Amino acid sequence: MSDVIEPGLELLERQNRFVSENLRRIFNQIYGIVRNVADAQDLTQEAFIKALQHQDQLKDGQKAAHWLSRIATNTAIDFLRRSGRASFCEIDDAPESPSESPEQALLRSEHRDYLEDGLRLLSARERAALMLRDVEGLAAEEVAERLNCSKATVRSHIANARTKLRKYMERRKR
Repeated sequence: MSDVIEPGLELLERQNRFVSENLRRIFNQIYGIVRNVADAQDLTQEAFIKALQHQDQLKDGQKAAHWLSRIATNTAIDFLRRSGRASFCEIDDAPESPSESPEQALLRSEHRDYLEDGLRLLSARERAALMLRDVEGLAAEEVAERLNCSKATVRSHIANARTKLRKYMERRKR
């Protein structure tokens, strides 16, 4: 009887460890694409459900984490396609450092809002490519794998995103 229970417990422990090790990263990745906290929370849960339904692919931790990132990216992009829109909400401010003045806090908040406004100008694929490359620090090859496209397409998405952001910043300076 204990032989039947033990494999189930081991599987559950492995699943729990997989979720806890990847939850924050996957949420941040999805949020970077959909730019909405509530949607990102729902989509993060959906991505993990999809991954855990195919738990046989979770044996190698590094490959499973990469595979989960692809699921997360595709889940977020599919959501944006289905909804035909992305809704936005305010992000809670990061905790203030004790030495931060009210002026510094306001400036940080304005910079965050400024960046979010610029990111709204990008398509979902441009935003995903830019976030994975410039924020997550992934190589172009890995971004291409996660977005299921060629390296040339990734470079194009990133170049377009940077051009749009540069023009946005130039307009804001005037």
